[in-house]
Amino acid sequence: MSADLARLGGVVGALGIAALLLGTTRTWRVGGLAAWAAGCAALAIWLAPAGHHRAYAAAAVGGTIVAVGLAWLFVRMPWLLAVAVLGFAPARIPVSIGHTTANLLLPMYVVVAGAALALAWELYGDDERSRELGPFALPLAAFVAWSGIAFLWTRDVNGVQDVKQGAIYLLFYVLPFALLAVSLARLEWRVGWATAIYVQLAGMALAFAVIGIWQYATRNIFWNPKVIVDNAYTPVDWFYRVNSVFYDPSIYGRFLVVAIVAGLVLLLFAKGLGSWLALVVITATFVGLVPSFSQSSFVALGVCVVVALAVLWRRRSVVPITVAVAALLVVSLGVPQARNRILGKAGLSHATGGRSKLVSNGIRVALHHPLIGVGTGGFEGAYAKLTHLRRSKEPKAAASHDTPITVAAETGIPGLALLAWLLWVAFTVPFRANPVRGPVGRARLAFGLALVAIVVDSLFYDALFEDPLFWGALALSAVAARAGAVALE
Repeated sequence: MSADLARLGGVVGALGIAALLLGTTRTWRVGGLAAWAAGCAALAIWLAPAGHHRAYAAAAVGGTIVAVGLAWLFVRMPWLLAVAVLGFAPARIPVSIGHTTANLLLPMYVVVAGAALALAWELYGDDERSRELGPFALPLAAFVAWSGIAFLWTRDVNGVQDVKQGAIYLLFYVLPFALLAVSLARLEWRVGWATAIYVQLAGMALAFAVIGIWQYATRNIFWNPKVIVDNAYTPVDWFYRVNSVFYDPSIYGRFLVVAIVAGLVLLLFAKGLGSWLALVVITATFVGLVPSFSQSSFVALGVCVVVALAVLWRRRSVVPITVAVAALLVVSLGVPQARNRILGKAGLSHATGGRSKLVSNGIRVALHHPLIGVGTGGFEGAYAKLTHLRRSKEPKAAASHDTPITVAAETGIPGLALLAWLLWVAFTVPFRANPVRGPVGRARLAFGLALVAIVVDSLFYDALFEDPLFWGALALSAVAARAGAVALE
């Protein structure tokens, strides 16, 4: 299959998701689901490496059998889909796709297949639900559709396989997780199941934190050779990064932050034994978060704490939060090491570990292609061409570490505007007209804080749409908002 047919598959799959999100009739929605499946199949066939056809066929048959079983469970107990998504969110497995290596959520794709079969069964039945994502539906459909269309003009540049990167991004992240969002948004609100999801999240985070603490104590790291090497050359003994069961310490830190902010809602707004238990879990999880030394995770946690206190104190929060931020700046600049890193000769680039340079060059890429961008997946090649990087340096150096910059560079001003629209809705739906009374209000706030944490983290670590928790939080925010609206009627 040629790359042009793969590009067409990306467009068809993305437009299918848009029809599934926005369609109000069975014909449109079934057609959208079929287009999504056809687009995914085209991308998968193009990306499949040559050889081992029998192994791939056996894996496909086995996965289909499991997916059928999952679909039966999801139809009978729909909330099991949310349990499965959360349970498999950390399961990233390194996979070689041609000459490209990616950490893919392989078990999650079986869950996606099960969700797709369950959705198809319901659409062919008497189910007349549509636009389940509510206010998220239109901006999300527009963003996914434009991302698929932008794949049409992606080209391999400077020896970088940008077309393959775009295909991986669409096939393994945007298309499957968008379908998961549709399926999750169809859930009927159940307080018991929502509580079970929090307990699952807190339990997983606590277990991961314990493993992280053990890694720090024993100096034993899993999976990631780069982290092992970096730790071996650290200038001080106390700085030792851990990743628990995750490949990347930053992904580990982001997962713990999501669990912490969900528990923070219980701590601030609930009463009784639940709040005390939440405090214990938060404390233990934070101890596990510290040795990740993930700057993006700590910034995300700080922003979420500020937002939570603003919701708790309302207008009274302005003065104490302003004082706290000012005190933090004064103390930071008062430390000679911190002041020298920021204001000294090394400058901002040294203070941010070189990321400010990556960001500035990423902005240059976006400014050079403002109208339609360089195409979905085309950032690395355009960056390498602009900065005259050799291909051998591309994996580490040609990255913005910032989702909005990547979106702007790859999809132009239209893509950046659609992303801003989507994030605006994501930041308003969970908080607007939410008095945070009762389990529905607390759940809405928890989902909103999770979205804030993941989005803020994506400003320093470009993995917004690659995180199934982002899509899940969007969908469950729509479910909780719908339940809150019904409760007010």
